Amino acid sequence: MNDMNNTIAKLVFILLGIGSMLIDPAVHAGVAPVGSDGKVPTLAPLLEQVTPAVVNIAVLSRSPEQDNPMMQDPFFRRFFGLPEQSRPQISAGSGVIVDARNGYVLSNHHVVKDAQQIVITLKDGRRLQARPVGSDTGTDIALLKVEPENLKALPFGDSDMLRVGDYVLAIGNPFGLGQTVTSGIVSALGRTGLNIEGYEDFIQTDASINPGNSGGALISLRGELIGINTAIIGPSGANVGIGFAVPSNMVRAVMSQLVRYGEVRRGRIGLTTQDVSPELARSLNVRVGQGAAVVEVAKGSAADNAGLRAGDVIMAVNGRAVRGSPDLRNQMGLVPVGDEVEFKVLRDGRERLFKARVETVPQAEASGSEPIPELAGASVGNAERSGRSEAVAVVDVTRGSAAWLHGLRAGDLIAGVNRTKVRSVAELLAALKTSGPIVLTVLRGDAVFAVVVRR
Repeated sequence: MNDMNNTIAKLVFILLGIGSMLIDPAVHAGVAPVGSDGKVPTLAPLLEQVTPAVVNIAVLSRSPEQDNPMMQDPFFRRFFGLPEQSRPQISAGSGVIVDARNGYVLSNHHVVKDAQQIVITLKDGRRLQARPVGSDTGTDIALLKVEPENLKALPFGDSDMLRVGDYVLAIGNPFGLGQTVTSGIVSALGRTGLNIEGYEDFIQTDASINPGNSGGALISLRGELIGINTAIIGPSGANVGIGFAVPSNMVRAVMSQLVRYGEVRRGRIGLTTQDVSPELARSLNVRVGQGAAVVEVAKGSAADNAGLRAGDVIMAVNGRAVRGSPDLRNQMGLVPVGDEVEFKVLRDGRERLFKARVETVPQAEASGSEPIPELAGASVGNAERSGRSEAVAVVDVTRGSAAWLHGLRAGDLIAGVNRTKVRSVAELLAALKTSGPIVLTVLRGDAVFAVVVRR
C-alpha cells in the first residue's frame, strides 16, 4: 500500500508540474519525466488491484417483435413474409463486483432491463452466468448475482467526500471492445435535470465514457468505488468530455434494498417542496442552494402528523445537509418504508427537529382492470376522485414482465404520455397509438418520474 501511495504522490506531482514540463527541453526531446527514484510515474500498480473487480457484460434480450402479440401469430408472420423466429438482440455493458463472498455485481438498469440471458466476463477470461437480483429504474441501478468463486471485489468509497477537481478513473467495456481504463477529474457534483431517470444526483467527469461503459466503475486514486458510470452527453452518443456516474452512497443505499427486497420500496411523507429562492434566502439568512422550502403538507400525512408546516425550510435529513428540493427528494427516495426520518427544520428563525415515519404509498382506487399490449404484464384502470377519472392507475403488474422490467408497479399512477396528460384508460390507449418512443409520466407517492417504453 505504501508503494501505491508513493506512486500516487509522484503522479500528482507530475500532473501539477505539467505547465513547466511544456517548456522543458528534455520533454521535447522525447525523454519521459521521472521520479526521484528514477522510475516513471504510473497508475499500473493501482489498476492491477482494482481492474479484476470490473467485468464486461453481454446481454441477450428480446427483440421488439417479441413484445408484440401480433408478431407471435404464425399466420400473421407468414402473411407478411416475416421469418418464423425473430433474432434476439445482443448488447454489451459493464459491471462491478462489490461483494466477492456473495457474488454481487452492480450494473445499470438500462443495461439489463430486457435481458433473457446475462453473461459476465472477468478480466482473467472466465465467463459466468448472472441472474438479476433486483433493479431500480429510478436510479438506473441493477444488482446481479454470480457464483462466488475466486472473485475480487471493489470496496465502496464515500462519494460525499468528493470535491470538484479530484482525480478519477473510469473502467468499463466501451463499444464492446473489452476492459478499458480512462482518466480525468470530477468536473461537477450534484448534477440534476438531465431527464434520464427519476432520481438524479450525478457526478460529472471528463474521464472518457462511451457506449458500453454503462454500469462500469468510477474510482478514486484510493482504489475505491465512488460511482457507477451511467450516461454521456454528446452529439452522436459518444464521449465529448461530459460523462455522468451515480454516486456510490446512493448506489449503496439502493443495493441494500435490492438485496433485501429485490426492489426499492419507496414510500411517502406527504411534502411538496421547492428550492430556496434568493428572496427567501435573504429573509431567513441562509444561502441559496441550502435547504428545501415546504410549499404544501398533505393533510393526514406523516409530515402533517409530525408537525411540519408550509413555510418551513428543511435543512437536513437524518443529519445530512439538504442542498435543495431535488436533493431532498433523492434522500427521501432512498429511505425504506417504515423507517423513521429526522428533519432539521428552520422555522421563524429557529432550528427545530421533527420525526416522521415513511408511509406506504396508498394504493390507487381504480374502476375496471384491463391489459395494455404496449405495457405487457400490467393491468390498468381509471383512477377516480369524486366520481371523475383523474389519471390511470396501475392495478397489477406481473413480476418479471416487460412492464415490471420497465419499472411499473401496482399502485402507480400514469399521468401523461409524451408530456400529454391522460385522465383515463381510453386516453392512454389513444396516446399509445402515436409513433416513436413512449415516455410515461408516472406518480408514485411523492415522486414523479419518467418510464421509457420500448415498442
